[in-house]
Amino acid sequence: MRVKKSEILLIEDDLALGNSISEILQLNHFNVHWLANGIEALEYLQTHEPDIIISDLIMPFMDGEELFVNIRKNHAFNRIPFIIITAKMDDGAKYRQLENGVNDYIMKPFKSMELILKIKNLLVFRSNIEKKYEQDPFSKVTIKLSEKDFLQSVNNYILKNLKSKISVEELSTHLFISRSTLDKRIRKLTKKNISQYIREYKLEYAINLIHLGERNIQFLVDETGFNSFSYFSSCFKSYVGIHARAYLQSLKVLV
Repeated sequence: MRVKKSEILLIEDDLALGNSISEILQLNHFNVHWLANGIEALEYLQTHEPDIIISDLIMPFMDGEELFVNIRKNHAFNRIPFIIITAKMDDGAKYRQLENGVNDYIMKPFKSMELILKIKNLLVFRSNIEKKYEQDPFSKVTIKLSEKDFLQSVNNYILKNLKSKISVEELSTHLFISRSTLDKRIRKLTKKNISQYIREYKLEYAINLIHLGERNIQFLVDETGFNSFSYFSSCFKSYVGIHARAYLQSLKVLV
């Protein structure tokens, strides 16, 4: 059976380098769509969703940093790994890229194997996240066998709407029960009210992303649908006992 090739969007204005990278990627069994600048990339993304994006930092019309910020404004592309390629980057610029949420960067000149390995690592990371939450969306909740389907339905709804502010009324309507019945059943199963259950589900999702390698806190905030960085930090500390940044440092994760 033929294995589906991963789709890579390459944005590089240098003709020779772009051609070279494109050939390297194709020789390593990736499908590549190569564009010359960030404006073309944004237009392409209106109708396509690649598996990974690789962009030069310094480009005319729109540089790689501005392109990344524009892409991340669209929640549909939050899960697409993004690699920056650059010839020069001081520490301040590196830290700014990482704080923005760029997944990795590679310095010119680079070995082709370095680029390929970084691409494969990020694709595996993304795949692991998707597999984990298909199989085990909420590891801390003890599910009684007789109520498993009910609680699984609640979890599935939360996961599907993770990046949004979840309405308890809409959730209860989705389950064909009243809000009070929903709250009573959740309390019975978990000793939590429905709002706390939803909040802690989201925090558990964020914690699992951290343990899978995610290091950008703003990315965690966006992925879990908290309405502000400060609210996420407050909830995280209340749930875990320390702030998210301290938690990352305790795991020796580079922020």
